[in-house]
Amino acid sequence: MATLSGIPLSFTVRRCKPEFVAPAKSTPREQKLLSDIDDQPSLRFHVPFVHFYGQEPSMEGKHPAEVIRTALAETLVLYYPFAGRLREGANGKLIVDCNGEGVLFIKADADVTLEQFGDALQPPFPCFDELLFDVPGSDGILNCPLLLIQVTRLKCGGFIFAIRFNHTMCDGPGLKQFVSSVAAMARGEPTHLILPVWERHLLDAPDPPRVTLTHHEYDEVEAAVTTTTTSLPFDNVVQRSFFFGPTEVSLLRRLLPLHLRHCTTKFELLTAFLWRCRSLAINLHAHEQVRMIIAVNARSKIEPPLPQGYYGNAFVLPAAITTVKNLSENPLGYAVELIKQAKASFSKEYMKSMAALMVIRGKRLLFPNVIGSFIISDLTKVGLEDVDFGWGKAVFAGAANAVGVTSFSVQAKNKKGEVGTWIAICLPAPAMERFAQELDNMLKQQSIEDNKSKS
Repeated sequence: MATLSGIPLSFTVRRCKPEFVAPAKSTPREQKLLSDIDDQPSLRFHVPFVHFYGQEPSMEGKHPAEVIRTALAETLVLYYPFAGRLREGANGKLIVDCNGEGVLFIKADADVTLEQFGDALQPPFPCFDELLFDVPGSDGILNCPLLLIQVTRLKCGGFIFAIRFNHTMCDGPGLKQFVSSVAAMARGEPTHLILPVWERHLLDAPDPPRVTLTHHEYDEVEAAVTTTTTSLPFDNVVQRSFFFGPTEVSLLRRLLPLHLRHCTTKFELLTAFLWRCRSLAINLHAHEQVRMIIAVNARSKIEPPLPQGYYGNAFVLPAAITTVKNLSENPLGYAVELIKQAKASFSKEYMKSMAALMVIRGKRLLFPNVIGSFIISDLTKVGLEDVDFGWGKAVFAGAANAVGVTSFSVQAKNKKGEVGTWIAICLPAPAMERFAQELDNMLKQQSIEDNKSKS
């Protein structure tokens, strides 16, 4: 039994025995070093993504799992490091042993239709354990498969593609590149894929490593003092998604001063708004420091730009910092300005300095795991929904859930059919109630002000 959008949903998944899919042809047996950016301790975990697809009459009679499994084996000839295993070298440096052992793959069928999942597909998915079976012993970092994939055919002819990847191997854009390559192979269009580029040394620290900039995202900070009993690790954690369509974005934009309304991106606007609501919801003391850490894709921003086809981790995490008091007593434009300043702090020197910090601090370099820190990643521009295995574009595609202090945004429809941004949030239950109330109050207040102005 699972619950999706508050509606009980019961279905049975029949899974075949997990199997290893190896490259379709022999591949180089070698060892490849990860970059110093890939190798950071904060990325040593697995991330689940999920794609939902509808029925496609032209593919009737074909099991999507069989189509994708064949395409996967062909794609792994090019992306053969994914078929290997991670080992630790000198000083704990991560190395990919390209041994061709393969990735874990599960073929499955479910007695449920896509329509039964509801009009608005949104994370978190309470039924996700059925859609991506956690094969025992598969979720380690060393000596474990780097990918776990389950393809579940639905009763209506659609299917669900779920994938879990080791974050040290790639980021969101890198995953999209790989999955798009599998999709191109599945459609019989191998010339449409982007050839992979390893070249991880491009994001290594200089020798000797020199930290030339300040990186607040990795500050060693103490856990914040709350005015409630909430503490880390989060107790009674819940996840929810919040939808921001054209109406909500328009209301929020009118909270900004005129000089910011037209130069602020939707992501900057929503990030500032969520930061403010979350900081008030977690009941910190007024003078406690809070930080908003933003994942920024640096592929085209560094000099020279990374080559097309680079699929390793290539993001930076600039941080905006202030106090709860400043966030609550200033208008929304204050938070927007801080977000803009943090993003503008990135320079061509930033990535090398960040890599140097990782080499110097080594295993101690972690994101501040405190309730006052908030990390957000924008997946709306990655284009995961465009991945087509032959059944058309995905109805929904993106990360399956939020974890700890990390949040993400995806582009999808709500129940009214409006296209907008779903943002997944993870908080202790009491804080989630306050967060939802704070968010609702700000939107309602602006709506009332708008109506007064019209009158």
